[in-house]
Amino acid sequence: MDSVNLPYFDRILSAVQEAPDSEAVQVFGTRHVHWGYFSSPDLADPSTPEMIAAAEAMSQRMSAIAGVADGQRVLDVGCGFGGTIASISERFNNVELVGLNIDGRQLARARELVRPRPGNKIEFVEGDACRLPFPDASFDVVLAVECIFHFSSRRKFFQEVRRVLKPGGKLAVSDFVSLTRMLPFTIPLHLANLVNKKHFYGALNPLMFTPWAYRLLAQRSGFHQLLDEDVTQNTVPTYRFMARMADNEMGKSMTRVQEAIAKWGIIRYRLMSFVTA
Repeated sequence: MDSVNLPYFDRILSAVQEAPDSEAVQVFGTRHVHWGYFSSPDLADPSTPEMIAAAEAMSQRMSAIAGVADGQRVLDVGCGFGGTIASISERFNNVELVGLNIDGRQLARARELVRPRPGNKIEFVEGDACRLPFPDASFDVVLAVECIFHFSSRRKFFQEVRRVLKPGGKLAVSDFVSLTRMLPFTIPLHLANLVNKKHFYGALNPLMFTPWAYRLLAQRSGFHQLLDEDVTQNTVPTYRFMARMADNEMGKSMTRVQEAIAKWGIIRYRLMSFVTA
């Protein structure tokens, strides 16, 4: 993951300084920086409160499939501004929470925003997801909420997570993936990303990872897969919200294209969980 090649975080952090009361900062600059999970996928034009609630719902869903519980030590990799860490601290007791990110700017913002509830502990650490700076068998749960596509290698990340998890520990991941039969459509998108690594969402690695590839990766890394859930339709209203927020016609058009790609099932949003074998 390249800490200097995430233009969307550059935009958010600039807005925090220049327009702290803006809608963009309310939604993406104070807690979560990921897609929302909407119980009503047909919602035509989500309001700001609805988008904020949906992003929180996604974090809660991720912690649920990971089996987060009282008394655990939890690592959130690619923690952004610490929204998932905050959500877990608010809902569980006697937990030790660690947020890891390679971008020190994001961690500085997280430290400003997030405080532990009494009895809980929170720490933010700068580091690489593919070289986790933690000892073996030191976590009960690891989360990667909508960030694994930025990492330099999914294989190295899974190996590192397997190393730092305790026996019976769990990993939960959300990712944009493609079904095998859709690869002819996703390959051009991946090639376009390789040509233009400085687009709004930064370098993506790669868009043509499939559910089958995840199952194989889990097996080779010492995991059993527990869950693979396609929640694409529940995320579609996010694109409608993003299109409304876009500050130019090109941004609106690109977001509408992304919505169509999601609705057609070319790129799917999946939630996956794994347990150490």
